[in-house]
Amino acid sequence: MADKNTLLVTEHINNIENPNKDIIQKLREIFLSSDQEIAEHIKWNSPSFFYTGKMKEFDPKEYKRDLAVINLHRDKILVVFPTGNKIDAQIGLKGKDYPDGRKIVEIESSEDLYKKEQLLIEGIKNWISQIEK
Repeated sequence: MADKNTLLVTEHINNIENPNKDIIQKLREIFLSSDQEIAEHIKWNSPSFFYTGKMKEFDPKEYKRDLAVINLHRDKILVVFPTGNKIDAQIGLKGKDYPDGRKIVEIESSEDLYKKEQLLIEGIKNWISQIEK
């Protein structure tokens, strides 16, 4: 049986009135299948993904456990990595980097997601490989 967070994310996605709902579901599958220690919940009124494994102690305001938030912005989907500057630039996961450490990757269509899928998976795995345990 699915846990409460999974049910809430499913309900949230089912209630989205946006033609790109299938892209959000595919992103969800990408994140959850990338590592068994990734879980999901609703945070900032959006599907969000976080690392559940063991980590060194840190200040919660650093968002080190938060991996990504899927945000709808007009007709585009933004994948916001709160600590995305951790992702190695060699991976090739293009997006806009912000001074506060965020990286935002824009997904414009199903075709665009298909092109970026492997880079997203590599970026997620790279982020997890850098966790201080």
